[in-house]
Amino acid sequence: MIAESGFKSGTIHDQLQKFLVGLPTNEMVDKIMAGVRFDEIELASKDLQNFSFDRTRPFLMAPMPNLYFARDPSASIGDGLTINRMTFKARRRESMFTELVINHHPRFANKNINVWRDRNHVARLEGGDELVLSDHVLAIGLSQRTSSEAIKDVAKNLFAGSNYDTVIAIQIPQTHATMHLDTVFTMVNFDQFTVHPMILNNKGELPILVMHKDKQNQIKIESSNNLKTVLKEQLGLNELDLISTGDGDPIISAREQWNDGSNTLAIAPGSVVTYDRNYVSNEALRKHGIQVSEVPSSEISRGRGGPRCMSMPIYREDIEK
Repeated sequence: MIAESGFKSGTIHDQLQKFLVGLPTNEMVDKIMAGVRFDEIELASKDLQNFSFDRTRPFLMAPMPNLYFARDPSASIGDGLTINRMTFKARRRESMFTELVINHHPRFANKNINVWRDRNHVARLEGGDELVLSDHVLAIGLSQRTSSEAIKDVAKNLFAGSNYDTVIAIQIPQTHATMHLDTVFTMVNFDQFTVHPMILNNKGELPILVMHKDKQNQIKIESSNNLKTVLKEQLGLNELDLISTGDGDPIISAREQWNDGSNTLAIAPGSVVTYDRNYVSNEALRKHGIQVSEVPSSEISRGRGGPRCMSMPIYREDIEK
């Protein structure tokens, strides 16, 4: 953790290590998350490495303010998980916590848990783009935060070592407002999904690649532009209900998507947790038969990210319609 904070060796590395190891374990973890300030460490005044720092910045070891977006550093898929290479440097250390837990916690260590892709890659992958649609179908957003190379890696490893036979890559605008697939598209029931209308063109289309496993465990790719048709075919559905954020109104949908109106957390089929501020989107969900549990959002929404962003399930019941 110290090395990934920029101190691979030298006196500051040694002083940080001494300081952190001297804390009780829980306090040490909290301190790594909260950051270490200059005034908490005794540094030699004549040390050249110490002399080079910008003292107008309070932190020697930077904090991790995005950790409450628990969805992104990893994703549980089938009987394994991805431990993700985050896009921006400020978040890259976050997935190290998952790696340490999987490798060392007695609940997970030496249990042969599959890691479909680890964090030691260059190509970026974040959990907000990984949507488990069934026990054999996964959707991944090709977005600002997840690359095509990473999607191909995940598909290849899932096809070789799991029951997953389909990965749907959905291309979305590469902007901050639509940074992950789950900011514009989420599953709320077996056959119902929320979708932000702006990701679709005037014909209701967007670029999609469907990856399948062939008989040689190689990847077979088919292209499409019809989200509804792809979902129906890959999930074996006769009908499918796409529920528009903001009930389809162009002004309301833009406002409520910015407040994560599309970012629903499904806690059971047809039952979701949402922000209370997105009242039009919530009412649209209810009109479509979805049970909506609203949570206060006046403060927490300021950080961007909705209920799904701030949760990371590690177990899903095997349920049937």
